Amino acid sequence: MAKILVIDDDPGMCSMMSRKIKSMGHEIECAQTIKDGLGKIKENIYDVIFLDVSLPDGNGLEILPKIRRITPTTQVIIITGLGDHAGAEQAIKNGAWDYIEKPSTINLMILPMVRALQYKEASLTTEPEFSLKRDGIIGESRGIKESLKQVVQAAKMDINVLLSGPTGTGKELFAWAIHQNSLRCDKPFVIVDCTILTETLVEGMLFGHEKGAFTSADRMREGLIEQADGGTLFLDEVGELPYSVQKSFLRVLQEHRFRPLGSKNELTSDFRLVAATNRDLDQMVARGEFREDLLFRLRSFIIQLPPLKDRMEDLKELVNYKIATSSERHGIKKMAASPEFIEALKSYDWPGNVRELFNTIEQAIAVAANRSILFPNDLPNHIRIKHSQSHLRRKDDKPENKEEAIQAQNLGNYKLQNIRETAISNIERKYLTELRATSGNNIEKACAISGLSQSRLYSLLKKYNIKFS
Repeated sequence: MAKILVIDDDPGMCSMMSRKIKSMGHEIECAQTIKDGLGKIKENIYDVIFLDVSLPDGNGLEILPKIRRITPTTQVIIITGLGDHAGAEQAIKNGAWDYIEKPSTINLMILPMVRALQYKEASLTTEPEFSLKRDGIIGESRGIKESLKQVVQAAKMDINVLLSGPTGTGKELFAWAIHQNSLRCDKPFVIVDCTILTETLVEGMLFGHEKGAFTSADRMREGLIEQADGGTLFLDEVGELPYSVQKSFLRVLQEHRFRPLGSKNELTSDFRLVAATNRDLDQMVARGEFREDLLFRLRSFIIQLPPLKDRMEDLKELVNYKIATSSERHGIKKMAASPEFIEALKSYDWPGNVRELFNTIEQAIAVAANRSILFPNDLPNHIRIKHSQSHLRRKDDKPENKEEAIQAQNLGNYKLQNIRETAISNIERKYLTELRATSGNNIEKACAISGLSQSRLYSLLKKYNIKFS
């Protein structure tokens, strides 16, 4: 039995899908807003989510990346009353299983769900548990577990891997984990920081050079590609690789052959490539800043790393790990983080992710000096301010007395969204009443006149309690 979630503000659609999915032996829940849907997703694990595009509190396509980060193992099917090519492209790029228009029959709506469940069942393996080496990768959140599962898959294959994610999410640690768990683990792991490669030096650093290849080449130098022979070459921030070098590096990827500067002979290097980026390489391709053929080569296998704000359940474990390692490195007595200290850290969004968190812990330890406990006062002011503001927001969200609650409720009646919804409801009700008279109480004729599918028409009729005799 699978667990399904439908996020759609159309009660008729939810009712119709609930009946069908329950008849197939599955469990189903419905949410009519993005807020309600996200609340359910954070508390439950679903096999498939149906996500409408037009919702009262936002656009389903825009919230899709967040859903994929929260529950990466769940397949999301985008449903829309009016599909378009741009929407389909955005949905698939953000990890949707499928993008479909609300069809005339419920079976066409359910088919993608059936296929997604079949895919999940076929993906289950009975292989013995893999003993994963994960040095420095801390956490047991769903996002981290999914990323580590992909590390296992990548380590078993000798293909190029692209690690994608915001700055500070630990891409180098994941690259090292791929290497450590692969058959190349006893060979070199060579790191290339593309942010420091200049166009004048990059070819010499990557390919090496002979003595006298250029003015300052007073001796032969082995390139990083040659050093990685038999092992793993890690290109960190590959989006910064100079465009002028990308073509020659593409040839190295294709043939694993290269010629050092000033040499007449080609060398070979049997390396496995792992690359990382915090940039949108597709957009760079569109702007002519990155070669599309190189991008195709890089992303044979993609691992998307979650930002810290989407795995806050790991924060306490990360803090304790950093305190322990810092204390050992500095030779000081291990400190403890107070509950208030952890709470303050959780109130911050961490745009710099784990790297920023670890730097903040180092700073707090220095401020605390010889104390054995870390308090919020040991944190930088910008985090303490966020913490204080979060308390104020929670207080403001709760009316202090019954009179304030009534005033807030009355004020809500005059919001633009409420006025818009009331106007639309009045127009729809009037249209359906006239449609019933024009069609002579004939459903098929009413569908032909209105252009609505039978399922959509029935849901609207049910919504406004209008019956065809």
